[in-house]
Amino acid sequence: METNDLKFLLKLLGCPNYRSSLSAGVFKDFKGKDKICRDLGDERELIDFSREIASVKILPPGRALLKIDASQLPIADKELKVLEKIGKSPGKIKPSEITVVKAAERAEILKNLADRGLIEAERKVKRTKAEVWLTQRGLEYLRDEYNPKGSATISLDLLKNYLSFLRKCLRENSEVVSPAPATPTAKPSDEQILQIIRDLDRELGTENYLPIFHLRQKLQPPLSREELDWALYRLEENDQIELSTLAEPRNYTAEQREAGISQASGGWLFFISVS
Repeated sequence: METNDLKFLLKLLGCPNYRSSLSAGVFKDFKGKDKICRDLGDERELIDFSREIASVKILPPGRALLKIDASQLPIADKELKVLEKIGKSPGKIKPSEITVVKAAERAEILKNLADRGLIEAERKVKRTKAEVWLTQRGLEYLRDEYNPKGSATISLDLLKNYLSFLRKCLRENSEVVSPAPATPTAKPSDEQILQIIRDLDRELGTENYLPIFHLRQKLQPPLSREELDWALYRLEENDQIELSTLAEPRNYTAEQREAGISQASGGWLFFISVS
């Protein structure tokens, strides 16, 4: 681990609930904070941070939808205007360039379009009022796995943060209390989601056709609907699961059906099968 990344983690250990504003004075000496967040967050899942949509581009289902007769489109007028604007761009487009709707509505519309698989949304560190926090995975890594090697200059204040954290963990273990609970924002990795799918399928006896609403009940929160959808897309892209549609909707309630992933062509991706 790079020394700068380690210092960033140790700084977070000294913050209340291991969480802080990214613009707080404790991080003022760090350069390239966005890169640190990507490396420790997106790459290693040791931290997480406030995100916003930085750019979007239309996906093939979105282009296909634009070719359908407007009177038959399963999409709101404002969403259609935004999709048309994105579709006119040859590549990625920034949200600020989408002026066909009010800025206050734009973020929700983009989220909805991404949820439905019509656009791809690139998310980066939020530009204003961003927060950063240690994930449960990060706490476990620092408690159980981190093994320093080589040489580095670390201040005694940072060492104090680490020692205080380890002593807290030892006290909790000696008192035979439950393991430290995940922070409200701790989120499972894709591999953990895959294992949860297997466990639910075994517990519920769904014979490798797990309805998505069971997974939503288990993982929302800590995940948002959009985050879980994208995790499922990634698992499918890696050939770890298959998503299939619902053929007999009358067997499920409207709420259960709508927990699936809406498709531009109509219907829902509803079942998860582990490959």
